[in-house]
Amino acid sequence: MNELLAVMTITLLAVISPGGDFAMTTRNSYLYGKRAGILTALGIAAAVWVHVAYTLLGVSVLLLQSQWMFNLIKMLGALYLIYIGIATFRHRPIALDLNGQSAVLSDKQAFKNGLVTNALNPKTTLFVLSTFTQIVNPETPLVVQIGYGGFMSLAHLIWFCLVALMLSTPHIRNRLLSNQIYVNRFIGVILCGLGLMLLLASTTS
Repeated sequence: MNELLAVMTITLLAVISPGGDFAMTTRNSYLYGKRAGILTALGIAAAVWVHVAYTLLGVSVLLLQSQWMFNLIKMLGALYLIYIGIATFRHRPIALDLNGQSAVLSDKQAFKNGLVTNALNPKTTLFVLSTFTQIVNPETPLVVQIGYGGFMSLAHLIWFCLVALMLSTPHIRNRLLSNQIYVNRFIGVILCGLGLMLLLASTTS
């Protein structure tokens, strides 16, 4: 029971802490609407299983022992955040039509944004690795460990779906879109800043 409570507590704290996942969900939700935001959240939740899978398969040992491999993941994640940040900063203003609809982001691209952002997110990598190596007992049955992974994924899905629903509500979204040049630049700077910090960390480690 103590192990379960520890996993749940650490997961919830990790999920709600701001980072690349939050910025990406915010970007897609307010620019492209609820559907894009929820699909981004689904991509994030799916990517959590990537981290859980390589941890349960023992590949995590390589990451823990190979500094260059872990730095490579951080560098790829940093470059992706910088790329998206620049694109967001330079994003052309979106005009709403008479029905209040704006430009559409394809389902595939929205899901991919969430998937790649989380899969290359070193914060999630460290969170999953530390949880399974420091909190979960090696003797814990595999089915229970998979259950922990399911909870981690579900927690990410629920939280980021809530973020998407909140930011895509007409009142909030229209206010953001009316100031989208400044909002885009702010989100772009945040994403680039996160990417630069990760890039600096990967080159100085």
